[in-house]
Amino acid sequence: MERPSTIHGSRVVSIFGAAGPALDEVGLSAWIAQAAPGEALVYHRGFLAVDATGAVSNLTPERQRTLRGVAAAALRAAEQRLVHLVQARLGPDHFAYIAVARPKPGPAGAALSMRLLEAA
Repeated sequence: MERPSTIHGSRVVSIFGAAGPALDEVGLSAWIAQAAPGEALVYHRGFLAVDATGAVSNLTPERQRTLRGVAAAALRAAEQRLVHLVQARLGPDHFAYIAVARPKPGPAGAALSMRLLEAA
């Protein structure tokens, strides 16, 4: 039984596309800073563990480094409680890696800026 995918909604932004430039850590941080709670960003499509590993990836070494940096920044942002990280299965060995914005902690300003810097 196939479940409908929820990542095709209007509140999902895909920056990492096949035809476009790869999302980097700065782009992810900028998105986190301006995203409304509940907005989602697809930061990678593929199989992250394979795509980020040099020996088995089809990506260029530069794109692999960028992907590893974005994945690490997304994890730090989740640890700072700025985003939720989720996955959606698109097909065999093909997933969408999604960051969902959480409500901003406390008043915006220096405190939020420091948390974004720590997450980058």
